[in-house]
Amino acid sequence: MFFKKKNNINTTYGIVGLGRFGYALATELAASDAELVVIDRDADKIREIRDLTENAYVVKTLDKKTLMETGIQNCDVGIVCIGERMDTSILTTLNLVAIGVPKVIAKAASIEHGAILEKLGAEVVYPERDMAIRLASRLETARDIDIIQLSERINISKVQVPEQLVGKMVRDVDLRSRFGLNIIAIENNDDVTDAVSPDYCFRSNDILFLAGSKEGLLQINHWQE
Repeated sequence: MFFKKKNNINTTYGIVGLGRFGYALATELAASDAELVVIDRDADKIREIRDLTENAYVVKTLDKKTLMETGIQNCDVGIVCIGERMDTSILTTLNLVAIGVPKVIAKAASIEHGAILEKLGAEVVYPERDMAIRLASRLETARDIDIIQLSERINISKVQVPEQLVGKMVRDVDLRSRFGLNIIAIENNDDVTDAVSPDYCFRSNDILFLAGSKEGLLQINHWQE
């Protein structure tokens, strides 16, 4: 039986190709309770992924008729994870657009490959390049400040108090509205305060333990008032 969307509330995803990228993507989406349709030519991979979704199909060809037999056209987003086989990637992307999938995302192995996919109407991702950019960003950030990344949006950093804050109260500086940062603790001469009052007055040699975005942490680290 082919896939049919159960409701109009949750976003449904169709994933074509269970290589490392496709399998990891399916696993993450399933962990978020997303509704999935998964397609691959390898029966063993499909058997394994059926622990995550019942809508998993072994498909030997990716023409429009075969794709529609799986019901992938009923998904809100179709994701083509076949970056290595350019001809198959291009044809599958074209077919998903043609059968009416509202949003098509395709993995590209090169800039030239990506340019073709964009012309077909797909949003293009470059997993290896994007991973390298994120790693470079983390390395550069770590060189500037002591930072621990908990997620894409939440980071914890230990920052020497900027000189312009010394003598001012937490409430007057308001790091939350200015930089989107929360003070989780303040250390001064081995004395740690983990319940920081709005009336706390910053002192020379304070070490601030801050939580927030990487951008906010970089801004306060290079802050010039």
